[in-house]
Amino acid sequence: MLQATPLTEGWILRHEGGELPAVVPGCVHTDLLAAGAIPDPFLGRNETDLAWVGRRDWTYETELPPVDGHEQTDLVFDGLDTVAEILLDGQLLGRTRNMHRSYRFDVTGMAGRLAVRFVSAYAEAEAVRGTVGERPAAYAEPYQYLRKMACSFGWDWGPTLVTAGIWRPVRIERWSTARIARVRPLVTVGEQGLGVVELAVEVERARVEAPLRVEASVGGVRASASLDGTEGVVRLEVPDVGLWWPRGYGEQPLYDVELTLLHEDRPLDVWRRRVGFRTVELDRAADVHGTGFALVVNGERLFARGVNWIPDDVFPSRITRERYRERLGQAADAGVDLVRIWGGGIYESEDFYDACDELGLLVWQDFPFACAAYPEEQPLRGEVEAEARENVVRLMPHPSLVLWNGNNENLWGFRDWGWEARLAGDSWGEGYYLGVLPRVVAELDPTRPYTAGSPWSGSWDHHPNDPAHGTHHSWEVWNRQDYAEYRREVPRFVAEFGWQAPPAYATLARALPGEVLAADSPGMLHHQKADDGNGKLRRGLERHFAFPEGDFDRWHYLMQVNQARAVAAGIEHWRSHWPVCAGTVVWQLNDCWPVTSWAAIDGDGREKPLYHELRRLYADRLLTLRGRVLAVVNQTAEEWAGAVRLRRMSVEGTVIGEADVEFRAGRRAVAEVSVPRELAPVGPKEFLVADADGLRAVHFPVADREIPYPQPEFDVSVAPGTVTVTAHTLVRDLLLQADRLDPAARADRGLVTLLPGERVTIGVSGWKTPDPDAARSALYCLEPSR
Repeated sequence: MLQATPLTEGWILRHEGGELPAVVPGCVHTDLLAAGAIPDPFLGRNETDLAWVGRRDWTYETELPPVDGHEQTDLVFDGLDTVAEILLDGQLLGRTRNMHRSYRFDVTGMAGRLAVRFVSAYAEAEAVRGTVGERPAAYAEPYQYLRKMACSFGWDWGPTLVTAGIWRPVRIERWSTARIARVRPLVTVGEQGLGVVELAVEVERARVEAPLRVEASVGGVRASASLDGTEGVVRLEVPDVGLWWPRGYGEQPLYDVELTLLHEDRPLDVWRRRVGFRTVELDRAADVHGTGFALVVNGERLFARGVNWIPDDVFPSRITRERYRERLGQAADAGVDLVRIWGGGIYESEDFYDACDELGLLVWQDFPFACAAYPEEQPLRGEVEAEARENVVRLMPHPSLVLWNGNNENLWGFRDWGWEARLAGDSWGEGYYLGVLPRVVAELDPTRPYTAGSPWSGSWDHHPNDPAHGTHHSWEVWNRQDYAEYRREVPRFVAEFGWQAPPAYATLARALPGEVLAADSPGMLHHQKADDGNGKLRRGLERHFAFPEGDFDRWHYLMQVNQARAVAAGIEHWRSHWPVCAGTVVWQLNDCWPVTSWAAIDGDGREKPLYHELRRLYADRLLTLRGRVLAVVNQTAEEWAGAVRLRRMSVEGTVIGEADVEFRAGRRAVAEVSVPRELAPVGPKEFLVADADGLRAVHFPVADREIPYPQPEFDVSVAPGTVTVTAHTLVRDLLLQADRLDPAARADRGLVTLLPGERVTIGVSGWKTPDPDAARSALYCLEPSR
């Protein structure tokens, strides 16, 4: 039987004659940090002082012990970042140049000093650029010239910390006769609930003549097949399988699949995975509105409630199984049912997809290409295909994976960002997105749809980012327009949109020690990576609120409010236009370090008010007011019928008029209710409230800066684990910033609006010394303009 031994002990990191202990898996930065050789790059402006790390060469070394008892011994690296030579006692085993691939080297009968010499990613990228020529990109760093996580080189939310190292596990594998080289599982659902698992097996042989067979089992069903040469297929049919559904649509049953390779009834190797039975289609049919883009799972059309995912740490080797589960659990708790793995990152570890399988989170997987023209010449072309083939097969068992996407914004960039003229006919990646990648997916994984990019209209007959065709990225709003502009169009599928806000106060206090916080203080500006980010934040705020000059706490609160308002404006509008619009994917769920960004969860894992707003926006049922129309959004499998109470109110709390109006929304449908003319609010002193089944929508007809809000008056009481606020006036967008009470404290809700006489009880965890005065000091709400 194949024996695998992790190679984790005794590693050292060498550079220019010095050495220090190394942790594998890991990277140079984390080893330097653990040794105290560099300061924490996430704190202050340390990032800038550490640019030298990415421009130097580094070597990892350990002893490879002698092994025997088997016919073959392999040295296996699951991931090397990125350009390396592997030597054993000075003998070259091989070279690597792709972070997204694994590598295997025959070390049979060998032992001695193992060295992995990493060349600076900059040196490799600049060498490739010198060979293939200059290509345009959204950023100045040369990330498009090598197969490495692009955001290592920085992004408009990430630091420039160019890594190197053995970033995924390494092990010794010993085996005899043969081993399983690859298993490609095709999982389908036939008629009358018949689940089919077809396992295409490839083996590597040490003995060519040895007769081999495979035995497989799933769901109590067993089958076997003989192998001719190095390939074979075994098919299993499981009656009455339980279907795997996205969260909110059904259960997520998972089935253990085991395949054993045998020689004369002696087990040689075993492959184990979990699979789920489900069907997935991408409906791109043309209609009167343009060209659709809707996911269909088990025959059920979905409005995708999505978030974009970036690497959860700029040093991915630090992301544990538990951290994946926590972050993705936060997504599921917010009502998310789709996670898009963005193309400037990585193919994530098995732990990520396992968690999505269990939580019912659909995964949209970008191939790693983002915001640049990518050369199609060698050495990159061969690496791209090899990487795609490996990762498509690796990820195929996961039922959560429902879509392969060729790239992020590169088709759009070619058309709109001046690339076409600058390229003057040079290759830029089109051959990958419309040629290599769809061919690989069609050959290896025909059970899943592929789309050439995001955004992408489906063909060059339409603009790549045409909102009427396919996927759309809505960035004019953040960059140049007010978020009210979201309501001017109904894209078929909004794959990116978002609004910035700073991280939680406690996150800033930790990341900027000793700094007097201000919107434009040195550390705050360093942790704002977007082009004119603070300017866009200010202009976006001033359209709605008076800018709080010199008041950081007020600035911080209002930026959080504005972020939640902006995303709500988009999602409420687009959800209310289902089925024309079939999904929204918020940019972004998470951060990779402490930074002002579009994230709902900051770099320390704290939830911004946007996170809690997503829980409302992505709930199965939603009320939203569009002027004199109330949209009743019902994403449940049951009809939703009842009466909505409409109240026209003054900001002083007086009810000017009210009525109960019947509504009926079918399953997975949207109903519209007309607001009686006499209940429409007039002028800055009035607003409309709609309540039904514990849900509420509020509509103010003017911008906040024009509303004469009363001075908020409310009582505060505390008990273990709770803070209760009772309003005596209108209290709009009340927020308890629990991390101001204690860095470990968390609140269970975000922004809430109270009418006079109403109360809210906020759950608070991690606060050891409840105190009403402290609670009041951590409460923020909108106040009269000043």
